[in-house]
Amino acid sequence: MTKLSFGAHPYLLGFDQLERLVERTVKSGSDGYPPYNIEQSGADAFRITLAVAGFSDADLSITMEDRALVIRGRQADEGAERLFLHRGIAARAFQRSFVLAEGVEVAGAGLENGLLHIDLKRAQPDPVVQTIPIHRK
Repeated sequence: MTKLSFGAHPYLLGFDQLERLVERTVKSGSDGYPPYNIEQSGADAFRITLAVAGFSDADLSITMEDRALVIRGRQADEGAERLFLHRGIAARAFQRSFVLAEGVEVAGAGLENGLLHIDLKRAQPDPVVQTIPIHRK
């Protein structure tokens, strides 16, 4: 299998970061936990919803790393105070990443009934036309 290299193609100038983003996306979050939905909530708006039952807002973090939205969850260790006769509710840490297209920004996030909602919006750039002068040498 031939490895695709964006930086080596003559028509893709300056896209070397894209290759790193693709590799990071392939490697991240392939175990399916926590489950999530992605929905379109408007013409230029999206919502990512993760099922994070048992996590408080203090147990969760949302960061932007390059063009990747990274959601991490880690529950505080409750110590040995509790004795479980059966433990069927998972309390494991997770990390889930989503690569965002250029111009997509996080509009906000909220935690409601065990669901973490992250709202995204696509900024509509003003069309820019730039004339490049040609100089004689």
